[in-house]
Amino acid sequence: MASGNSRLRLDPSTNLPSIQSFGELSHFLRSAVADEDSRLLAESMAQLALHVEAIIAGLRLERARKTLAPMLVDLLTVVRAHRTLVVNLGLPWRGLYEYAAYLQALNNFRVLIGQWLLDGESRSEELQITREDFELVGWRTLGEGMLLIDMYEQWRSSDSPEESSALGSLDEPQVDRAINWWKKLNL
Repeated sequence: MASGNSRLRLDPSTNLPSIQSFGELSHFLRSAVADEDSRLLAESMAQLALHVEAIIAGLRLERARKTLAPMLVDLLTVVRAHRTLVVNLGLPWRGLYEYAAYLQALNNFRVLIGQWLLDGESRSEELQITREDFELVGWRTLGEGMLLIDMYEQWRSSDSPEESSALGSLDEPQVDRAINWWKKLNL
């Protein structure tokens, strides 16, 4: 990622993009509005971040199932709706490497939330999750989404987005050979 093209604040000691709080994350997401898909994705990620932040705050105080389980169920609902939005993004998004990574991170987060809800359900009044573990997974998931948005924005702002695919520059016989090869693989 070229630091000159990133909308993220740069850490002066490393010269790398940096976000240290959910407030900075919300600012980044509000600035990612190049098109309707970006706006919708950013708004949905902001909702996801708010729920993650609330659960982290709750875990700082206690791990009581009666308090945190409803919050995790709400988060699970938000993650599912957000995942549906991501799955329905257009081809330019799906062509990015970061798209698959983010989708996998969302799926893993969804599964972990379900496991945290089920673990020890009948054995304990406390959830078997630490604030540190939850925060790590939450930040990782949101980080993958931020990377997806940032890479999409960089792709959109490039002079010629079509250059990112070499398929458009192939001669007709090369395209035919590629299509035939692909058909053989799908048999």
